[in-house]
Amino acid sequence: MKQLFMQHKLVASVMVLLLVLSIICQIIIGFLYQNMIKETDNMSSTDNKLLKQFKLKFANCFQMNAGVSNIPVFVDKFLNRIRFFGITLSGFHHLSGQFMLLSVFVGGIGAYQGIIKGETLKQILPFYIFSFFGLYLYFSITAFIDIRAKRRILKTNLVDYLENHMVNRLSLSEEEINRLDRTAELFERKPEKEEKSGKNKGFGKAEQEELEELLKEFLV
Repeated sequence: MKQLFMQHKLVASVMVLLLVLSIICQIIIGFLYQNMIKETDNMSSTDNKLLKQFKLKFANCFQMNAGVSNIPVFVDKFLNRIRFFGITLSGFHHLSGQFMLLSVFVGGIGAYQGIIKGETLKQILPFYIFSFFGLYLYFSITAFIDIRAKRRILKTNLVDYLENHMVNRLSLSEEEINRLDRTAELFERKPEKEEKSGKNKGFGKAEQEELEELLKEFLV
């Protein structure tokens, strides 16, 4: 491997750079998913901006459409729209694979240049060794991070929260609003009824007694 970096510094540096970028993309996706999975354990008081936007958007959609018919689809759309530096997480996943393929491709170019220059098999063999090592490292990290499993867990947690907590709260809040509206209507109607009954029937017995007591106080 030392021979590779000594004789082909540029090609070897590009291969390493592409391999590192590929791994970084995988780590970014895994970190974002893992962080959100952790925050879903306490969704009511989460500080995660993405999850706050998620709850607000669901509440608005629920109120505007009188409910959400397909919550799993709503969660899928949210997950597909998550961006980091303007790139979706699926975009990062594709970039990771492209960087890895480019690293192998650059290794092939280096080996081809070595063959043209008349280098021996021993001199060009490090290109192949490094390419296989990069592929092994890439697939090992991909399996360790397991992006698909993390996405599946996050989706399950979000669907569970919406169906078993948020929908009930939003429905309850709507019932409370309707109850308050009905109560307000009753209070508005009550004075009108009392005014009508007062005009038709005049003073009641209790009111007459209060008026007599007041007159006695003034006359004494």
